[in-house]
Amino acid sequence: MEPTKHRESSDAATTFGRRKVASRACVADGKQHIRNFLREALEDLDFICNECDQAGSIAALLADNPPDFFIIGLSGGGIAANAMLETLHRLHYTGNVLIFGAEGSPMTTALVRVGEELGLGMLPLLSTPFNDRELRLRTAALRKNDLPPNPPVDVAEALHAGWLDLWYQPKIDLRSLSLCGAEALVRLRHPAWGIVPPACFLPDPADPSFRKLSEFVMTRVAQDWRYFLNAYGPVELAINLPIAFLQDPASLDTLTQSLPRHPGFDGMIVEINAAEIVRDVPSAKAIARRLQLLNIAVSVDDVGEEWPQLMAMEDFPFAEIKVDRQFVSGCADDRLKKWNCRRILELADGFGVRTVGEAVETRADFVMARELGFDLIQGFFFAKPMEARKFARRILGRQIEFPK
Repeated sequence: MEPTKHRESSDAATTFGRRKVASRACVADGKQHIRNFLREALEDLDFICNECDQAGSIAALLADNPPDFFIIGLSGGGIAANAMLETLHRLHYTGNVLIFGAEGSPMTTALVRVGEELGLGMLPLLSTPFNDRELRLRTAALRKNDLPPNPPVDVAEALHAGWLDLWYQPKIDLRSLSLCGAEALVRLRHPAWGIVPPACFLPDPADPSFRKLSEFVMTRVAQDWRYFLNAYGPVELAINLPIAFLQDPASLDTLTQSLPRHPGFDGMIVEINAAEIVRDVPSAKAIARRLQLLNIAVSVDDVGEEWPQLMAMEDFPFAEIKVDRQFVSGCADDRLKKWNCRRILELADGFGVRTVGEAVETRADFVMARELGFDLIQGFFFAKPMEARKFARRILGRQIEFPK
């Protein structure tokens, strides 16, 4: 039977001023762990998600920001799923419906047929077990390719509303292919626009809100470190802070007070952008030495065309050099990028500091990073940034898997 084509959402329902509203999904299933799994998978695809466990909860969901589609599971049996379909029909739901279950089973076949007979916008069945690619294909037509919010989101409003969070991207040791640590990255989950890119909410360092944002990062990373410790053991974490913030004695006091007071705490890394460092080398060196006394190492972040100026330094009180994506991404097929990487690695060897290759996204770049001699890498080839609990479960709770 040919499935019904998905329905187009109206422009009125998908815009707010000049801002496109992110696609919404509702995960409907009787078991919490299944709802959690599907919710995480859909949020990875930039959907805004909510959930329900029975037909009786659907009316409230449709009354407040109706989802673009429902994804209905069968853990509660065919009768419960059928009740959800009938409720959607009775409430005149105009979005789409995606059933997931065993392909070819009498139950899933019957439910898809019921949905079509009721006139619901049925999407092709998502057969179980499924992978991320299959889910992406089933929902591709429903995901909006939007421009970022314009004007940008006000970070003060985001802090007050609790929209900010820290996500973690693992740093992988290239010799042992084991976890070496993680970089904490600020993310904003807006209730209408979904995940907002940092460029749309990070204030200028001179903005008064930047101090509050930095304090949020320091407090949250300390909380997450304790959570990781209790769940799986200590992990080295890195945060990004500007020189202007670190030059303020009150900010250093706040940073000191936020550090975990625990015998398992071996220190933290503060990443400072290379361009900031070369603009004020004496100040950057002074900050690095002062932070060393607090058991905090400084990493030179996003090293690109500034590397010759770093080479001119006589002393180097920094613990790490992170090579920017402009040299790492695509270096396997670009001799100039490889040459720049080699020179930066020679610089690091001369100062005795470790190196990190950023934005390693392909197998070819991974192989080249290992041949060049990077100590660590981070990038989508191994893992995207993810929320703290997801990071703990997927990364800390298991061995690093080499991507296929």
